[in-house]
Amino acid sequence: MKSIAVYCGSSIGASPVYQEGARALGYELAERGIALIYGGASVGLMGEVASSVLEKGGRAIGVLPSFLQDREIAHTTLSELIIVDSMHERKAKMAELADGFIALPGGPGTMEEYFEILTWGQLALHHKPCGLLNIHHYYDSLIALFDHMAQERFMHDNYRSMVITDTTPSGILDQFANYTPPAVKTYRMDQRARS
Repeated sequence: MKSIAVYCGSSIGASPVYQEGARALGYELAERGIALIYGGASVGLMGEVASSVLEKGGRAIGVLPSFLQDREIAHTTLSELIIVDSMHERKAKMAELADGFIALPGGPGTMEEYFEILTWGQLALHHKPCGLLNIHHYYDSLIALFDHMAQERFMHDNYRSMVITDTTPSGILDQFANYTPPAVKTYRMDQRARS
């Protein structure tokens, strides 16, 4: 695995433990020689994970829409900063560059990015691991919701298995290294017309 996209908050959160977790992930990525692909900002957990990768001599690649660059939140010491025109372009570029995806704690934007990339995996548009780094039990309720979705048959067990969770950076990256994507059904447009 050469690169991991990290989705996370542009805020640091209510507890220092979130910053510590973001920095720990950055250090672990750098130590393993895995490049960080992320949203390009210098603020919040985004800035923490990028700065920690760079501190350890790792590679951090930001993908930032131009309207956010204009607000002067771009991280200025990245290995590479890619400027795109829109949020849609940002997500597509991050997906293209990354070999896997991790969500740190964050708000609605983090959730939207994670759910989209997980859905793309369910549709077999990619076969890359998607994980939740469950710092300070942040994702306990979401993990329980995924279990409930599967129990109520709104999420197939194969798809539920695609949600990788761990409480430590080393643990989630070890799971990524051993990830085998589950078999998922692929669809053709003409199948929908017959069903």
